[in-house]
Formats: sequence, C-alpha cells, structure tokens
Amino acid sequence: MTSGTEGSLEFEGVYTCRVCFLVEIIQAVSQSSIAISPKATVVVAVGGGGGGGRGRRGWRTWTSERAQAADSGDRPSAGRQWGGEGEVLLHLFGSLAQPSGLRSLMQPGLVKHTTSTTSSYDQKAQQLTDPSGVYSMRLVWKSLDKMRCLRKRSTIPFLGFLITFLLFLNLYIEDGYVLEEDKRQLRETSVHPPSSERYVHTFRDLSNFSGTINVTYRYLAGTPLNRKKYLTIGLSSVKRKRGNYLLETIKSIFDQSSYEELKEIVVVVHLADFDLVWCENLVQEITRKFAHHIIAGRLLVIQAPEEYYPSLDGLKRNYNDPEDRVRFRSKQNVDYAFLLNFCTNLSHFYMMLEDDVRCSRNFLTALKKVITSREGSYWVMLEFSKLGYIGKLYHSRDLPRLAHFLLMFYQEMPCDWLLIHFRGLLAQKDVIRFKPSLFQHMGYYSSYKGAENKLKDDDFEEDSIDIPDNPPANLYTNINVFENYDATKAYSTVDEYFWGKPPSTGDFFVIVFNKSTKISKIKISTGSDDRQNDILHHGALEVGEKLVGTKKGKQCSSYITLGEFKNGNIEVQDVDHKIAFDIECVRIVVTASQKEWLIIRSISLWTTQPPSQ
Repeated sequence: MTSGTEGSLEFEGVYTCRVCFLVEIIQAVSQSSIAISPKATVVVAVGGGGGGGRGRRGWRTWTSERAQAADSGDRPSAGRQWGGEGEVLLHLFGSLAQPSGLRSLMQPGLVKHTTSTTSSYDQKAQQLTDPSGVYSMRLVWKSLDKMRCLRKRSTIPFLGFLITFLLFLNLYIEDGYVLEEDKRQLRETSVHPPSSERYVHTFRDLSNFSGTINVTYRYLAGTPLNRKKYLTIGLSSVKRKRGNYLLETIKSIFDQSSYEELKEIVVVVHLADFDLVWCENLVQEITRKFAHHIIAGRLLVIQAPEEYYPSLDGLKRNYNDPEDRVRFRSKQNVDYAFLLNFCTNLSHFYMMLEDDVRCSRNFLTALKKVITSREGSYWVMLEFSKLGYIGKLYHSRDLPRLAHFLLMFYQEMPCDWLLIHFRGLLAQKDVIRFKPSLFQHMGYYSSYKGAENKLKDDDFEEDSIDIPDNPPANLYTNINVFENYDATKAYSTVDEYFWGKPPSTGDFFVIVFNKSTKISKIKISTGSDDRQNDILHHGALEVGEKLVGTKKGKQCSSYITLGEFKNGNIEVQDVDHKIAFDIECVRIVVTASQKEWLIIRSISLWTTQPPSQ
C-alpha cells in the first residue's frame, strides 16, 4: 500500500486468491491515516470473470446503507441511501456469482463506472491477467475534494461493507474458479512431471472433492444392497457398429469366480448410449441370461440421463484429433465419471474394466492377496493389466475425486491419460503393475467406428491363483548394479527387474527371510524380451539355513543346491518335500563368468502356509 498526496490512497497487489487480496485491503484501510469518505465510490474488478457478451447480468451493487445494515444486523429498505450522502458501489465481473461463467477469462482492460452522486470523485479499477494465470489486481481510489469526515466515522462502515462482501464471496465462489486453474495445471503436466509437489499441493487444496456428483440415475436392472461388498467391478458400454462383447464379459466375471468370491463382488454396468431402444433391448438380454445374479444383488444395470451430460459440441481439438474422435473420447470420460460416481458407496475397492475382456480364474482371490500384501503402504492405483482402462484398482474412497476429475477435464485428453495424471497428483509417482495380468482384452472391433483392435496382454494367465507369496525378506548381491535397477526389484511382483553388470564366477544374489518358512515352489526368470541375451548363462539355485551375522548383514552358513539354470531360467516344484528344514535363505550363485550383463526379471516363491508378516 502506498499513500500519495493528501486525500489519496492506493493499494496494489498480485494474488492467486481473491479473498487474500480483499483482506489486505481491509488491513490497509484500518492502518492508514487517510479517511475514506462515505461519498466515495469504490470500484473493484476481480480477475477470472467472463462478463463479455453478458451485459450487466452478473454485476452486483452494494450501497453504503447495506454495508452499515450488514454490520448492525438490520435489513435496509429498498431504495434508501445511508445519510443521503451517496452510496458505495461494488462491481464484480459477471461470473463471480455464476460459477459456469468462470470457464472463460475476462479480456484485460480498464473498467470504469461513475454515478451522479459521486461526480467529484475519480474511480478506476484495472484487472490484468498474467499469461501464467496469476491474477494481478489493482484497486485505486482518490479523493479530489477536501475530506469532510473523521477517520473513525468513515472507516468503520467501510470495513463493515468489506467484511460483508467477504462472506458473500465465500458463498458464491465455487468449483468454477478452481476449474480454470486446474485446467492450466493439467496442461502443464503434459510437460512437467505430474507427481511434483506443486501439483499435489494444488490438487489436494483446490480439488479435494469428497461429495458425489448430484445425478439421478435410471435403474434398468437390479437395485443396490444395503451391505457393502469387498469389490465393485464397473463396466461402461455403448452401441458398437461391429460386435458386442458385453454379455461375454459379464459371463466371464461370474464364471471365473467361486461361490464364495461371488458373495464379495457386485458388477455395475453403465449403458451409456443415448439410443434408448438399444438400451432396452440389451437390458432384456442381460435380464434373461443373468436373472439369478440380478436377484442376488450381484448385478446392476444403470444409465445416467442425457440431460446431465455437458455439451459435446464445439470441443477442443487437442492433439489434432478429428472432431468425431474428440467427441467420442470426451463423452467416454463423462461416461466413466458417472459410473465411478454411482459406485462410490457400494464396496471398499473398485475395479475398472472395459466391456470386452475376459478374466482369469479366481481373480478376486488374487486381488485380495495383493491388497493384503500392500497393507501399510500408500497407493492410489494398482494395475492388473497393461492395456487401456482394463484392470485398474482404486480405493472406493477416491472415487468421488476421480469422478470430479474426469468430469472437469473431459475434453482435454483420453481417459487413460487422465488416470495417469490423477495418480500422479495424488502422489503415487510410479506405476504399480502386477504380473501375471488378471484380465485380457478380447474385443476384435473397437467401440470407436468399429475399427479393428488386436491389442493383447502377453502377461495374461488364465490361472491367476498362481500369484507368488514372496515372504518378507532382505536382499543382498555383490554384482555391480546398473543405475537404480537394484536387487529388490527382482523380488517384487511389480513389473520391474534387477539389472547388473557382467557377473564373475562366485558372485551371488541372496534372499534372507525375516522368518524361516516352508517353500513349495521356486521360479526364477532372467533376461527380458528386448534384451534376451542378458540372462544368467551359468548359475545354480541354493537354499540355506543357520543364519549368522556378518559385516554385510545376516547370511546362511549352510546351503543345499536345488538345481542349475537352463537358458536363464529355473523352476523347482515340491521344495518342501526335498528339503527337511525350514528355509532361511535362497541364493543364486554364478558358476562361470560371462561378458553379458545380467537381468533377473522375476523371483517367485510359493509357501505352504501364509507368509509371516
């Protein structure tokens, strides 16, 4: 704040928060030695508005009488002026009180307003919008006449007016203001890593949506049960020009689940096509084939009415996509947003699938095994397929935020890209994907124009119950590690691996369990699809007991050889029948030096009992 000549006061600030800016005005006025006359007109222009082409629709006028009345708790009668000495006018650009108007920015420029009762005063307010999206706001008021009132008389009503305005501001600024700022942040995440603290702070503070979107759904088949299930499986489906795989997908979900598993799941199908005749015919087929699942509360078919959808015309042509593709993917984002929104309170976890997949046997048991192993660790999204929106697992508590996120940025980019940004904004930096994949894409024709889609997940296995246990352990190696491809990555069920420089005879890679355990099966794979020669050409697999302390940690003092590596791989069944003792260590030993580097892609262990945690 600066004080100019006698009778003038100037305040200027650059803020991203409108409320902070106005709080500064209150403090400036209360601390200034300059009195603000009741006859002064105050004009405030606040950035972020969209008043162009709207006339005076969104302007707000506050008389000094209203400010005084708000301060005293009285309600002034219409048309009266405080003391007959003029009025204080507050002008806000259109969309402050109308969140939908915040979708466009006001053109920068000078804003002026005068009234006959304050002709001796000069007022101006200037609003500038920096290209970075930071709002620069300037408020200047200047007295041209001699002040005829004391500071005490003038400041108190003015402060009362500004306090009332702050209450008004909190009531009417809603998600609209956040929308433009979040859009800007999302555009920046295309260039900058989405997991940086800057974006986490922005998303958590400005977009912490905990409530569901207000949508009245149509129940086409089934109704939700009162009891929360363990897992909701969500499918969104539209009419395809060629092929329809929805019924096969639903059948696969139920057929590949045991009776006990069926008690813990609910499948929600969102028929998102606006062709109501098609929807009605498909519902009849679903009801006929899966009537007992509908009656048992395991299958729901819903639809979000078309009137809840945002405009699908005149959308952004990002990434040079043709107009019809932009419309298709934008609507798909909204389809999923409404599906997620509906499923928020149905279960503890949510699995996103497409309407053209098949499932591995007992996939729920495999999911529960993984979720249990991740207890105590932070995650936002676990992936059980490397394709599209297939096999993405979330906590149900995150669904409202994800639904709002997809709905806010529905026209910006495809859904699978938005899911990546969402994961990063909630501070999960890395992909957490498990193998084998539990879901496989089976559709041959895409839902977009019926185009051919031959995508397959080569990590898919029909029998998902074979997910390894990998008991808690510490890992050691004397092989030179390349960059951050450390030993722990070979032991994880996540899609990562160990990568070391050429090993020599006698080099080792050892796993030391936290507690001794009985092991039934060991499977180790080296090399990778793109580096097929980085395998262990000569090596042996050993198991040990009798832990002793060393300078490098605990090691087993006694080992027994189980077998030799062949073509870089080894698998040993019935280990517990071959070894009489509980195993405390598993060791890979290099039996001959090699020139090639070594990738240990996966180490998988199965126990005969639940591993100790």
